[in-house]
Amino acid sequence: MSVLLETSLGDIVIDLETEACPKTCENFLKLCKVYYYNLNAFFNVSKDFLAQTGDPTATGTGGESIWSFIASQQGKQAPRYFSPEFVPRLKHKHKGTVSMAVAPMVGDIKGGCGSQFFITLGDSIDYLDGKHAVFGHVVEGLDTLDKLNEVFVDQDGRPLKDVRIRHVEILDDPYPDPEGLVVPESIPTKPPDNSTRIAEDEDPLETLPEEEAEAIRRKRAAQASALTLEMVGDLPFANVRPPENVLFVCKLNPVTRDEDLELIFSRFGTIMSCQVIRDKKTGDSLQYAFIEFDKREDAEQAYFKMQNVLVDDRRIWVDFSQSVARLNKGWSNDVKLGPRMSRGGRGGRGGGGGFAGRDDLEETRRYRDDAPRGERDDYGMVFDVPEDGESHSSRGHGHKHRKRSRSRSPRRERERERERDRDRDRDRREKSPRRRDGQREREREDRYRHERRRSRSRDRYDHRDRRR
Repeated sequence: MSVLLETSLGDIVIDLETEACPKTCENFLKLCKVYYYNLNAFFNVSKDFLAQTGDPTATGTGGESIWSFIASQQGKQAPRYFSPEFVPRLKHKHKGTVSMAVAPMVGDIKGGCGSQFFITLGDSIDYLDGKHAVFGHVVEGLDTLDKLNEVFVDQDGRPLKDVRIRHVEILDDPYPDPEGLVVPESIPTKPPDNSTRIAEDEDPLETLPEEEAEAIRRKRAAQASALTLEMVGDLPFANVRPPENVLFVCKLNPVTRDEDLELIFSRFGTIMSCQVIRDKKTGDSLQYAFIEFDKREDAEQAYFKMQNVLVDDRRIWVDFSQSVARLNKGWSNDVKLGPRMSRGGRGGRGGGGGFAGRDDLEETRRYRDDAPRGERDDYGMVFDVPEDGESHSSRGHGHKHRKRSRSRSPRRERERERERDRDRDRDRREKSPRRRDGQREREREDRYRHERRRSRSRDRYDHRDRRR
């Protein structure tokens, strides 16, 4: 009685000892019949020792017998393992011996055979005799075992690249099906374990042709550049695509006007906009322009027909625009016209919300100073400072206007402290007794001088009257 295992490294044919180990062989065959082993991984490979599989979880702790599997599908309870069948004449002498892994007893759970089995990769492994139950031998596919013996594994013995049983084909089954056995209608297509290793159908050393590799590198570089431009704010979002109906025209004569280009290119179709980009300070032409057509087909026709055409004694260059500035409804800051659309309703005549020409985007704001002018109050400082006499509890009760003050520097504080000291010294000098006495003396002298002037003036007028 034989079983064919189709693995990712090759085919393996196993002859079963059905007469010596009937229960073990029946368990193995019926698990194969319900596709239990399909896409199972070899989770433990030891060079010149063994290769273990049969655990759907690929951890070494899973798996169950066919009778436990049927009972679990029916919602019943059944022992997970069955007692191993040890046959003295069946030993681990030769390479390719197939043996059932015997689980140890854990607590009250009795150990035994479930679904896990292994294939020996070396000869004379006698110390496994009596510990694990032999039930078959590999008769074809020893070269596959040699490949399995040479795979690279990690510190736990798990192959770095998955080696899986792709399919199991039963060549002969002498046992009747157990009661309640249901064969699935379709073969599993997804591995039962969540492996993150190299897939069994993936070649990590595979090299692409130079053209394809260069295309992939350019695509990744473009994605990285787009992400960088999004981070610095030059693009509204990284996956933005330039319009397909806009042409970029360069090498223009400085005297070429918008009307001239629109007249020349209008023979290819309806033009939505045509603008020569000019310096925002001087208004001089920068010798390139953008032309937007109503249809993409018209832009393509103009691209093929107007390439290297002579316009105003200059041969122009025409290409499809890669700029996304058109999303902002304006190519430049025109000195005369101004911006055609304001971002988020800020500082322009366009009004409305959104950012970069999209209503569902909003410009990132970090501080209150970035808010629109109409929404800012007082000085637009970062921190709110309560007014004099205002308690902390009244700060959040609907006060719309609050005083804000700048944070004070140590240098300014020192200057103010010096001024206050000078004022205090001046007041102290004015209030001292010596200061008051000197002030009284000066007042007496001033009154005495004033009285002398008045008396002199009276004597002068009296002398004049006597002479008359």
